[in-house]
Amino acid sequence: MAEITVQVGSVVTASGGATQDNRREVKFEGVEVASRTEYGYDDKRGGITDTRGVNETLYRTEAGRLIVHVEDWSRWQGEPISYSLHEVTEADLQVGGRFEALGHEAGYGRPLTLDEAIHKDDANADQD
Repeated sequence: MAEITVQVGSVVTASGGATQDNRREVKFEGVEVASRTEYGYDDKRGGITDTRGVNETLYRTEAGRLIVHVEDWSRWQGEPISYSLHEVTEADLQVGGRFEALGHEAGYGRPLTLDEAIHKDDANADQD
């Protein structure tokens, strides 16, 4: 196990360059299990953008707790970057859980069933 240092809180930079930084450090003993980045969606261009997104990192603490660190980031002035910690269960990391995609990265995932994979809109399309 190693000492892990993450931040919680937020930081935002105003258009004039002033920065309001409300972050705090959190330290704990643990190991990084998995991480992932999900980029934001640009409605105007119809695709993903690298100017906004979310980084998620899963840790297992020395005591066996599962902790997810979330960084919700933006590269746009005036938009905050927020950092948060969440204690999760294995159910949160599995199909239908809040952090399903991160759980898949960490090996908690499983193949979807046919019913889980079929889009509900597709199933009702023939009934119109």
